Amino acid sequence: MPRQVFEYDPPERFVAGTTGEPGSRTFFLQARGGGRRTTVQLEKQQVSVLAERVDELLDEVLRRSGGAAAVPAIAPGSVEDTEPLEAPIEREFQVGTMSLAWDGDAQRVVIECFEAGLDITDSEDLEDAAEEASGGVLRVSLTGAAARAFAKRAIAVVAAGRPPCPFCGLPLDPDGHICPRANGYRR
Repeated sequence: MPRQVFEYDPPERFVAGTTGEPGSRTFFLQARGGGRRTTVQLEKQQVSVLAERVDELLDEVLRRSGGAAAVPAIAPGSVEDTEPLEAPIEREFQVGTMSLAWDGDAQRVVIECFEAGLDITDSEDLEDAAEEASGGVLRVSLTGAAARAFAKRAIAVVAAGRPPCPFCGLPLDPDGHICPRANGYRR
């Protein structure tokens, strides 16, 4: 089956969001533009790492450009998106590998999400491997401001789950948890 590419350059909207209750949430990325919408599922840790890396990438772009790049230091309120995911949520694929890059010519952050099971890491030329592979790919190009807003929201979405145990850092259930750092006592 040939590769299916869902490309948004730029999207009207690109957000991280969840469905379900804390402790059993399902995480998604959702892009919309040109009268279409694409939703992909991923793990909480993937959302967290992507948000952190987007912020780090933008900070590095600012540092290397001496502040001349069209990248805000913080997310502007004018592009903040606090709306829920758009329904119906129809998952295109489960995300496995992701890539993140800065397109200096277009002054954009490029995020690519590859379908789980799509192995492009063994190839010496990742671009050629991605072109030859089958499975889904979500490719989104964001301005610096939109990327900052995405990262801010994604960090907030991840943090909105169960609070961490102050001793071990594992998530606390509403009725506590058995804490390994407290010798198995319930916290």
